[in-house]
Amino acid sequence: MISAAKLAPNETAERLMGRDYLSFSSLSLYQTCPLRWYFKYVAGLPEETVSSSLVFGGAIHRAVELHFNELLAGNPAPDLDTLLAAYQTGWLDRDPARVHFGKDETAESLGRLADRMLRAFQGSKLAEPGGKIIGVEEELRGQLVPGCPDLLARIDLLVDTGDALVITDFKTARSRWSAGHADEAGEQLLLYSELVRRLAPEKSIRLEFAVITKTNEPVVDRLAVTVDPHRVARTKRVMQNVWRAIEGRHFFPSPSPMNCPTCPYRAPCRAWTG
Repeated sequence: MISAAKLAPNETAERLMGRDYLSFSSLSLYQTCPLRWYFKYVAGLPEETVSSSLVFGGAIHRAVELHFNELLAGNPAPDLDTLLAAYQTGWLDRDPARVHFGKDETAESLGRLADRMLRAFQGSKLAEPGGKIIGVEEELRGQLVPGCPDLLARIDLLVDTGDALVITDFKTARSRWSAGHADEAGEQLLLYSELVRRLAPEKSIRLEFAVITKTNEPVVDRLAVTVDPHRVARTKRVMQNVWRAIEGRHFFPSPSPMNCPTCPYRAPCRAWTG
């Protein structure tokens, strides 16, 4: 009896979750909670709630993206009112009834915070990158690990300084990051660097996080991430192991006092019987 041919990784991913690639966020979510990953990517359940911090970060990201898209097009940098309008558009994409606000948070208080953060961004060196912008929310895709589906990367900002390509990822945070924190969070950028390297193998790659703090007086920090070949190889092995677990349909809850209270799938999780 001849066994059926094994599906290619992209085909397996397509059959399992309706898309033939992996993203770094999906890999991270599986590591956080395999059952939550199943509800989102396989069962396709709607999220009961969404945290205000997630919506807020996405809205700030939209405003910053607009700034760099205008520069990429050769236009002047947009003014604050234009950035705030882009921020508000980010909120309009969400059902306000499903947004879960933190203690003492309201849409109005977050709007005032956004005003302060975007002012800080406009006055920072980040707003004027030292080089040629060649990509904003640039999508790159490719297979990084044999036996795994393609990785789809969405690079916030890609700048050519002449001697190097600089990959920048934007973050919002409650407090300033240390250099160590940035380096520890660098797996995403390390994987992205492998895709960017294929564009211009003759250039060096630099990685950085641009972190805007959600404080009374916001600060914009640019923090480098070291490109370490051994760590790149380790991150690829993690990706491989996560995919093997997904491919094997290993879905189970991972209770956490930090993650469970804000999980958007609390009801289906409680109803899950294995």
